[in-house]
Amino acid sequence: MSNPTVGDFLIDRLHAWGVRRIYGYPGDGINGVFGALNRAKGKIEFIQARHEEMAAFMACAHAKFTGELGVCIATSGSGASHLITGLYDARLDHMPVLAIAGQQARAALGGHYQQEVDLPAMFKDVAGAFVQQASVPSQVRHLVDRAVRIALSERKVTALILPNDLQDLEYEPPGRKHGTLHSGVGFRAPKIVPYGDDLQRAADVLNAGRKVAILVGAGALEATDEVIAVADKLGAGVAKALLGKAALPDDLPFVTGSIGLLGTEPSYKMMNGCDTLLMIGSGFPYAEFLPKEGAARGVQIDLKADMLSIRYPMEANLVGDSAETLRALLPLLQQKTDLAWRKDIEGWIGDWWKTLEKRAITPVKAGVNPQRTVWELSPRVPANAIVTSDSGSVANWYARDLKVKRGMMCSLSGGLASMGAAVPYAIAAKFAYPERPVIALVGDGAMQMNNMAELITVAKYWKQWSNPRWICMVLNNEDLNQVTWEQRVMEGDPKFKASQDIPSVAYHKFAEMIGLKGFYVDDAERMAAVWDEALAADRPVVIEVKADPDVPPLPPHITMQQAKAFATTLMKGDPSQASVIVDTAKQVLGAVLPGHKDK
Repeated sequence: MSNPTVGDFLIDRLHAWGVRRIYGYPGDGINGVFGALNRAKGKIEFIQARHEEMAAFMACAHAKFTGELGVCIATSGSGASHLITGLYDARLDHMPVLAIAGQQARAALGGHYQQEVDLPAMFKDVAGAFVQQASVPSQVRHLVDRAVRIALSERKVTALILPNDLQDLEYEPPGRKHGTLHSGVGFRAPKIVPYGDDLQRAADVLNAGRKVAILVGAGALEATDEVIAVADKLGAGVAKALLGKAALPDDLPFVTGSIGLLGTEPSYKMMNGCDTLLMIGSGFPYAEFLPKEGAARGVQIDLKADMLSIRYPMEANLVGDSAETLRALLPLLQQKTDLAWRKDIEGWIGDWWKTLEKRAITPVKAGVNPQRTVWELSPRVPANAIVTSDSGSVANWYARDLKVKRGMMCSLSGGLASMGAAVPYAIAAKFAYPERPVIALVGDGAMQMNNMAELITVAKYWKQWSNPRWICMVLNNEDLNQVTWEQRVMEGDPKFKASQDIPSVAYHKFAEMIGLKGFYVDDAERMAAVWDEALAADRPVVIEVKADPDVPPLPPHITMQQAKAFATTLMKGDPSQASVIVDTAKQVLGAVLPGHKDK
């Protein structure tokens, strides 16, 4: 047997670090590593995406759903540059991801060679924590070890660049001499808990509050029981940022649901009425949906100090793991005996679910009310399901209408809010947990942009999955709907058809053509039955819903400025005005006029 190459060493070293799956796409700039993957005979599974951007999304999703390092790989030049968007998704959501990219031969660098791109410079922002290009075989050991350890410990993106001629050289361990490094494998996250006096300071603030509101994000996903215990002791309600949607189940009467533009009315009321805010593991960006500065005292818990007191000025800033910190904080909290605030919150939530039901079952003039799609899924979604959502108007219905059950996982592109993440996220989720049902909620804009092609990835691999239940629901409304509504309500402009209209595509027929199962729904009364059939199918399913584009994804609170902007839109003349004006005007304008309320 020949001596191991640099490519062979890389695969062995990644395996030693616990990597068992890599997402990517091949090319001559990375052939030496792919040869090593082939020789490794399945030691690390390679998943072939249709596009490198999708592979990076899959690596990010793997990290989100497993807590492990996500790894993606691409060739030099355009292959490497295609990774960037998915890597920024990981960076902005604080996910540990390693990108491996090929490069042209070392002797050619600097010569304007074909596919020669300054990759260290290109990756420098997205993978600024650690990006290095290897020069000699003995260097690769410590580059791999540092790239993995930094990604895991700092929850950041790192990048390793390998010239193609280097990949095929015989691996040489570093010598025992000056100027060499001898690195090792292994990392385990430490227990991080604030000092006792800092915990007491936070407890004093929370104990003094009469109306406590809690906001949880992705950092609270592993702290469900601790958040519930603290909320019960403080008589608090809990709102959830989108990345924290699965942190608490929605059947708890004090969970107000999502917050922000895609949020709920109870979350909005709670934040405006509270006198104390406890923020746990969240980088929720929209200050206008938090208490007015000075109206509430604040406590924040986050593993990353740079996220503390940046969204709201906090009195007590606690650097620590959410679950560990809450467990340490709990004995210092006093049990609230006046539960009037909690009862108010529970009343708002009860009314809100009735409002959502009424909105969801309201008939529309054309096709299916898009809210109905997720409303009908909600009682049927299995308790061990993984649900992903794309950006766009579909995220509104995911955020508001999907009742998360305990044990479910959910995610989407949070900080980057990128289109096109739902299907690659769902694919990575299925590879990580093949026994669990996975559901992707997608708009037709994202499907046409890049997700349709990834259905081919599903067709390629699904027979390997122990449970074939994998569902993609696409809302076909022939409109880039979220932006259309932002133009109307935020800008006061009518729909610009040249930018907003997109062609209708028979997504369900495409699914059938590649061996999946397809459903077409243009009658809302069929929605429940189709979900039942899809969840019982013997293969992956695409549900195409002919959705009405004129159902507004309204924010939880309409400002007078937004109402005026929408009224201006109608005065200017909107191409969908005939169907928009009657129902939507009632909701948008009625929300800010005395004596009008959407119930």
